Amino acid sequence: MALVEKGPHGLVLSATNRAARRLGHAMGQAHADAKAVSPDLITHPAEPDRDAEALRLLSLWAERYSPCVAMDAASAGREGLLIDMTGGAHLFGGEVALLTDMAVRLKAAGIPARLAMADTAGSAWALARFGPRDTRRLVPVGGARTALAPLPVVALRLDETDVKLLSRLGLRTIGDLMALPRSGLARRFRGEGGLTLVRRLDQALGSEPEILEPIRRPPVWRVWRNVLEPLIDVPGIETVLNDLAPSLAESLERDGQGARRLTLTAFRTDGRATHLSVALSVPSIRPAHLAKVLKERGLEHLDLGFGADAVMLSADVVEPLTSIQSDLDKGRDGDQRLALAALLDRLGARLGETAAFHLQAQASWLPEHSQVRRPAGEGPPAPAQPPPPLPDRPLLLLDPPEPVTVPLASLPDGPPASFVWRRVTHRVSRAQGPERLSAEWWKPARRALPDRTRDYYRVEDREGRRYWLFREGLYQREDKSTEPPAPGETESKLVDRPPAWWMHGVFA
Repeated sequence: MALVEKGPHGLVLSATNRAARRLGHAMGQAHADAKAVSPDLITHPAEPDRDAEALRLLSLWAERYSPCVAMDAASAGREGLLIDMTGGAHLFGGEVALLTDMAVRLKAAGIPARLAMADTAGSAWALARFGPRDTRRLVPVGGARTALAPLPVVALRLDETDVKLLSRLGLRTIGDLMALPRSGLARRFRGEGGLTLVRRLDQALGSEPEILEPIRRPPVWRVWRNVLEPLIDVPGIETVLNDLAPSLAESLERDGQGARRLTLTAFRTDGRATHLSVALSVPSIRPAHLAKVLKERGLEHLDLGFGADAVMLSADVVEPLTSIQSDLDKGRDGDQRLALAALLDRLGARLGETAAFHLQAQASWLPEHSQVRRPAGEGPPAPAQPPPPLPDRPLLLLDPPEPVTVPLASLPDGPPASFVWRRVTHRVSRAQGPERLSAEWWKPARRALPDRTRDYYRVEDREGRRYWLFREGLYQREDKSTEPPAPGETESKLVDRPPAWWMHGVFA
């Protein structure tokens, strides 16, 4: 069997199984040639997107060993993972035990893999793909030069053009390159090729550092617990959580930080990981509160499968802790703030992070756009310059404004004498206005029709009820934009639609 994909001149083989390779088929072979050699060859279209997603999920699984896991999908057929285990192998019983544990778990999951561990990422990459057929290769400290010398030059992650040029020069192994001076080696290539060759060689030997880009930014504040027997129920996870919360809180307090988002991760015995996240309204380091919020979120949402053998609690988002000034008379102001924050966290955990929210002001003089909702977990808005004083606004605004009918109004800018709203006629006894708000022409249009000038009026009917309504548009032809018109566009910027009246709010 083989997978096929589009090539420059038709379909080519992108992957082959062992039976197809025994018949001489390989990656890059034309599909027509392969079918001519083996008419019974079974082919299926390749799905590179699903392959990339599978590699991403495998990288998340590998975070059980290290928070720094990078995907390596640069060359087809040589995809893999790079895991930085610096200072962490002893947590798994040493380097040999670590490689053995990886191999056993991958084999149990049905994933064939070749493993190598070396001083540098380049050495491990080369040995895993071009080293001896042993599925687990461990290079002792300082042994990279000896282990890399017999490998082909392609093991340095070079492109095909550079490999062909080195072959013509008689340089077929990494040992051949080691014997040459760096300056002469770089001059044999034009452009960036020589610099790339020298850099890859130095990275493999450890002379030049190589920075790995992890699939996820590792949390700085996290605590970990391995368990002897797999956890298969909520009480077991809750017990471990109660032990992890004080350790995380101590780490945060030592650095003067408070958790704003927590994530509880359970690593299952089948290699998968399940997560549970919750946001906090204010930075917190109280262990009881951290554990309680995650419990309110619902530990039963963790899919433990056949059990979890490791649990991690991390603070993914943190903020500096700030002191709370208590009221001098009662001494309860600080406690009330903490109690309110705890209530918001519990509501967000139970009902969703958007259930509790606060209003944040934004730059717009149109009333319906002057503030937006923000989840309580995002915290209070950053301090800004105070807005200029505005006339009285009603506490109750209608969203969206409702249309009203005005049979008679003073021209050109007078208030209505009466209006009909919700099939009820209201006769105006007193009115104040207009307050004119121009259209925000510099912003993208939010509606099919352009925004027009608004004239707002505060009116009171004969029963003493007070309303806030506005007229959209003017009684004469109106320029819909304050931008200077381009030549020939004067008429196109004029609006001929008649004005419309809208009810926007009610005064208490």
